[in-house]
Amino acid sequence: MKQLVDEYIKYLKIEKARSPKTIESYKRYLDIFLKLTKVKKPSQITEETIKKYRIYLYDKNLKPQTYGYALIVLRNFLRFLLKKGIKTFNPELIELPKLHQREILILREEEVVRLLSAPKGQSLKEKRDKAILETLLSTGLRLSELVSLNKDQVNFKEGEIIIKGKGGKIRAVFLSSSAKEAIKSYLKERNDFEEALFVNLKNPPKRLTPRAVEKIVSFWARKSGITKKVTPHTLRHQFATKLLKNGVDLRSVQALLGHSNLSTTQIYTHLTREDLKEIHKRVFK
Repeated sequence: MKQLVDEYIKYLKIEKARSPKTIESYKRYLDIFLKLTKVKKPSQITEETIKKYRIYLYDKNLKPQTYGYALIVLRNFLRFLLKKGIKTFNPELIELPKLHQREILILREEEVVRLLSAPKGQSLKEKRDKAILETLLSTGLRLSELVSLNKDQVNFKEGEIIIKGKGGKIRAVFLSSSAKEAIKSYLKERNDFEEALFVNLKNPPKRLTPRAVEKIVSFWARKSGITKKVTPHTLRHQFATKLLKNGVDLRSVQALLGHSNLSTTQIYTHLTREDLKEIHKRVFK
């Protein structure tokens, strides 16, 4: 069984180009399953084996999402085995727990305006912070993608940034005119040789950490009078929801966000459905 797990992990790396973090978690859950159930070959995986694993996961008091993820890992592994013609338990019989819809925080339009106009000073710090806020709202970048940006990745002429996202996937994200101007204004104040796009204020400067960016976003949200907890991921949600509200199709939003699966993007649809309901009410009173 260990050999088959290793083969599956190799498949995830090479064929599926999954991120190191995803591969690590897949391997961890499959190792736990094998150690717990002591199965020696795929044909030994039965309903009782799955039940034993479910009880183990349940007793760990995991979050519903984590519990469900562990079962998805096993289900995907069994699908892989069946595709190879190896007899094993039917993965479609593994039921996943029902998850409550994640509550997504969305800012009002006036709150977004206040947030973007909050850093209005001419200092390097405020110009940098404004550029960060504008970039996040214009591109919908993940926090990890933002902090890994280098100056030479920004194409001002085309108004785009080419990034390497999750699983090494390459995609283009696009800058609004205000985001371009904010980045240009910030870079004009820089007189260092650090390749990172967003840096701290030390001498010599170093690339900003994810935690530092979280603090920057939180600081300006409070400064602009927003009482909700605002994070870089909030601004990613804001980006996606704005696109959908303006009629952009789900597939295009998926591509811009860098989601591998459309189901991940679909978490935003219930938000825009409320807007559509309001439009319908106005038209069909």
